[in-house]
Amino acid sequence: MATAAPGPGSRSRLLPLALSSFLLLLLLLLIAPGAAAQPWQSCGNTDNYSANSTYQSNLASLAKALPANASRSATLFAEGSAGALPDAVYALALCRGDINATACGACVTTAFQDAQQLCAYNKDAAVFYDACYLRFSNKDFIASATNNGDAIVLMNSQNVSPPVRAFDAAVAVLLNATADYAAANSSRRFATGEEGFDATDPTIYGLTQCTPNMSPAECRTCLRSIISDMPQYLSGRRGGRIIGMRCNFRYDLYSFFSGGPSLRLPAPSAPAPAPSPAQVNVTPTVTPTGRSRNRTGIVIAIVLPIVAGVLAITMVCLCFLWRRRPARDQTSSYSVNQSEIESIDSLLLDISMLRAATDNFAESNRLGEGGFGTVYKGVLPDNQEIAVKRLSQSSGQGIQELKNELVLVAKLQHKNLVRLVGVCLQEYEKLLVYEYMPNKSIDTILFDSEKSKELDWGKRVKIIDGIARGLQYLHEDSQLKIIHRDLKASNVLLNSDYTPKISDFGLARLFGGDQSREVTNRVVGTYGYMSPEYAMRGHYSIKSDVFSFGVLILEILTGRSSSGSFNIEQSVDLLSLVWEHWTMGTIVEIMDPSLRGKAPAEQMLKNVHIGLLCVQDNPVDRPKMSTVNIMLSSGTMPLQSPLKPAFFIPKSGYYSTVHSESYPIASRSVDNGKPGAISPNEVSITELEPR
Repeated sequence: MATAAPGPGSRSRLLPLALSSFLLLLLLLLIAPGAAAQPWQSCGNTDNYSANSTYQSNLASLAKALPANASRSATLFAEGSAGALPDAVYALALCRGDINATACGACVTTAFQDAQQLCAYNKDAAVFYDACYLRFSNKDFIASATNNGDAIVLMNSQNVSPPVRAFDAAVAVLLNATADYAAANSSRRFATGEEGFDATDPTIYGLTQCTPNMSPAECRTCLRSIISDMPQYLSGRRGGRIIGMRCNFRYDLYSFFSGGPSLRLPAPSAPAPAPSPAQVNVTPTVTPTGRSRNRTGIVIAIVLPIVAGVLAITMVCLCFLWRRRPARDQTSSYSVNQSEIESIDSLLLDISMLRAATDNFAESNRLGEGGFGTVYKGVLPDNQEIAVKRLSQSSGQGIQELKNELVLVAKLQHKNLVRLVGVCLQEYEKLLVYEYMPNKSIDTILFDSEKSKELDWGKRVKIIDGIARGLQYLHEDSQLKIIHRDLKASNVLLNSDYTPKISDFGLARLFGGDQSREVTNRVVGTYGYMSPEYAMRGHYSIKSDVFSFGVLILEILTGRSSSGSFNIEQSVDLLSLVWEHWTMGTIVEIMDPSLRGKAPAEQMLKNVHIGLLCVQDNPVDRPKMSTVNIMLSSGTMPLQSPLKPAFFIPKSGYYSTVHSESYPIASRSVDNGKPGAISPNEVSITELEPR
């Protein structure tokens, strides 16, 4: 298909777009370490709190106080409690010892936001970033000076070259040396170090840290305990870390910390059998303060001017080519093709217009807040109501996810998909503007005992049918072939007449041709809705969305959240609860109370039947969305008997979890043998890019 060359007006808009894209990308590269990384999270299996409860109020108080306390503290650490039993909240936040106070405060603030989103209404939650970590709980864990088994293990999936035992021994020496230095010589109980190894892996870098309120002896004991677990979980790995609430360590084959190392150890003279980390006794060579030659600083001093010069020359050439060769296809910093640039260009909105529409993002116009930022209601000059998604500077949704959402949503046209009104990329802001949905998302109504009464049987059927049609369009009818990958109740919005619209395509993956199945190194989404093959092995397909849709059907019919706890002694998740009643023939008993006696029992059973078919363990056994729509609309189509649904969420209150930095693996304990919840946001290697 021929594409017309852009006219002068188009070129004048393309250059600012490229410049703004370049500046945004540069800004993301300069953000403090770990600030924009997706967190690893662990959600404890405790009682949930409710909205507007005393527990939530106490948690909000700590969410306001701890970031300020941590950033003001010279040790970048804060802990505290709020309220009285049974609504008391205890929290602890620790920032990495080499970041600044501003970055620390921002990281802890984001941690509170992400914890409440990723572990929604859970009284016990923890999130871990490169720059900081946070835990809050209704249990007084801050009274202990040990990790109490609450630790996670993160590992690099790649192995080092032989000899493995020599490498493990070198890592143990480095970690024990930095542990001694952190415990005895640092007010922040923090130390970094480097050690020469061999020609293949010339340098090993290490980091150890304790909470600063620990004594030197307590710190060293805590670090010695987790370092002793290294051979069991991290032997031969090119990088790894164990993070506990009171102490943590990390090692890798590249410099991942800021500034020069606290310690420099010489290379071992010869490979030796790996000693027990608890028995290693070394005398580290400490470089005197003021005399060390900071190799990182030298490299930066040499490379930075070169990079700046190259960037300057590149921008000059780009401007020259734009002016002299207008008829040739151009490429912006987003690396999208010409038609994609033009579609985005037509959606560009001025920031002054959006400030006026939202009353300068007034708190009174705030609709909600999530891990990616805050959403505000606004009114454009033509009286069109809008929802403005203001992505935070520390948001995990960066240029790539923003590019996904822009390119995909701008091209998708269906009454059951949310419509993108425009975008703004000015003044370091990243703003996405959508049509306003007055009834917000399904979860705000469905899981509220009073509001759920608004959803009679007719409205619920309309919502189920609309979501199914929207998914069929994404999977089969759209030219782009989209897998959403994060379909859940909070990502389905309702307009004034309760028509459902699927939203938030930042995690979607674009498929072309007949491609229908893929493997990713980056598992993203929400547990309770994720299919077992995707959560455990990174395998995703259109059948992954079908699984999420099946969970949604069961939530809509029962009024229960897939992450809720219903019977602590028996069923602890929605799928097992529904299956239990289905096999006993008592399925009506778990339907939403507002539907009992007011909805046709035969239709309710049919919808539950379809929901169970969608959550089958084997993806092959799940129907396509076009088949689901036929099932929903037909009164005569026979339905096959469902098999037992997949169950894959471990039942444990412990954080002792092992993650791979290539793909999630089965949960293992650090020291007590009890499994933990696997984080869906554990990996950040594979970039999501339309193709």
